[in-house]
Amino acid sequence: MNAAPQARGRLIWLWLTLVAIALDQWSKHAIEQHLPLEGIYRILPVFELTRLHNSGAAFSFLADASGWQRWFFTVLACAVSIALVVWLARLERRANLVAAAIALIIAGALGNVIDRMRFGYVVDFIQVHWQQHYFPAFNVADSSITIGAALLLLDAFFSGREPGARAV
Repeated sequence: MNAAPQARGRLIWLWLTLVAIALDQWSKHAIEQHLPLEGIYRILPVFELTRLHNSGAAFSFLADASGWQRWFFTVLACAVSIALVVWLARLERRANLVAAAIALIIAGALGNVIDRMRFGYVVDFIQVHWQQHYFPAFNVADSSITIGAALLLLDAFFSGREPGARAV
């Protein structure tokens, strides 16, 4: 007698994607409404809000290109998001950390796609620095991707330490 196959799929985690996209879009809208372009609002000596428009990718990669990058990054983010939804649908039920990570990465990708489609650029506004050394400005979508990637690394680190875990 065979045991029932383990249920698969973690699409339920798409709620996190929707919440993160909503937070991203709300925060960008608030910045667009209340802070002029390149305006700065200091919160802490190492943290400020500054409204910037990024037509490139991470760290303004290809920001100076002729405009093709808007469509390239949009198509790339959509393709990656589709692949991640498929991965999410195939996850085992117990893979909640990976599911949360994937949901956050999808949210970040799509949050920035929304900006690219609406404006032709991504609204960045979180600025951290130490004295005169500035980290590139980012937004909630970028943070979602970063947190999602960190959760994937955390899962990979801990799943390799479980007794009897297989090396992949």
